[in-house]
Amino acid sequence: MRRRNTAIGPETVVEKSSPHKMSPIVRIIGRLECGRTQLEVSEGHGIAQSVISRLWQRFQDDGNVSRCYSTGRPRVTTPNEDRYLTVSAKRNRRSTASDLSHQLSSATGTTVSRQTVYRRLGHIGLYARRPVRCVPLTATHCRLRLAWSREHTLWTPQQWSCVMFSDESRFSLQSDSRRTFIWRAPGTRYHQENTIERHRYGGAGWLVWGGIILGSRTDLHVQSVTITGHIYRDVILEQHVRLFRGAMGAEFLFMDDNAHPHRANIVDACLQSEDITRMDWPAYSPDLNPIEHVWDMLGRRIAARQPPPTCLPELRRALLVEWCNISQDPIDNLILSMPRRCKACIASSGRHTPY
Repeated sequence: MRRRNTAIGPETVVEKSSPHKMSPIVRIIGRLECGRTQLEVSEGHGIAQSVISRLWQRFQDDGNVSRCYSTGRPRVTTPNEDRYLTVSAKRNRRSTASDLSHQLSSATGTTVSRQTVYRRLGHIGLYARRPVRCVPLTATHCRLRLAWSREHTLWTPQQWSCVMFSDESRFSLQSDSRRTFIWRAPGTRYHQENTIERHRYGGAGWLVWGGIILGSRTDLHVQSVTITGHIYRDVILEQHVRLFRGAMGAEFLFMDDNAHPHRANIVDACLQSEDITRMDWPAYSPDLNPIEHVWDMLGRRIAARQPPPTCLPELRRALLVEWCNISQDPIDNLILSMPRRCKACIASSGRHTPY
């Protein structure tokens, strides 16, 4: 099949397939030859004046305004090879771009660069991101978390304002500097296949305890040794929690997790003698505890100090100072987010949530 000649020379040429109908390009050139300005032709055809200018310039240079066909650089991979990369990345989300490139070369003989792998996976919405580290959850954990969320999802802000959320956290001079990436799509950060489950990091540091409540917080308790049942009773409950219970009255609820020192018999006896009501709490649920975000605020403040702490005494002083410097407003907002946390846990059937 012969290509129609759309080249335009000094003489007006019409398309062979329609001898009585001129193409838009012919009409544009004809009007310019008749003395019309480029602005008038641009407005008459609804085309940008810059396009009219380039068209007229090309016609004056060589008398030809036909579009030059350019194929560009040919695509290295075929659609089937693109699908192979996608399937390989989803099957093993911890494969690097180099690994995927080698797998493609072994399977199809096509060699591509790491950048090509990034582009192909990016076209379908897969990007290299660090996986979220979460605590391991069993089916029993998920069932208990789901039941607890359903029980508390309709609690009012007034009810949540009576709860003191507490927890321990460890701050060290060392940080987790590993760079492990996975392939995931936007919005799938907390999907099970995109998380790494682990408990805590090691290294020398301080163990801290704190409690938050709507409108206030406890002092930060800092120590170097592990909290035992006796320390938890004599220091945490007697010196911190008991004061808030006396100020708030019988509506006060104390939330702590299911760590072994928290469930010691001497701790239960102390809570009973002080008439402190403990909130039922599902195990392995740090994402439901708003104080975890306060630890994150505290850690960011410690990391932003100039110069940063270089020894344990400096780290201890920094922890106490920055704990007092945290504004109460974001803490209150975290406590008021509890209904949303419950709904997110219900939506995930008791598994990990974005909190």
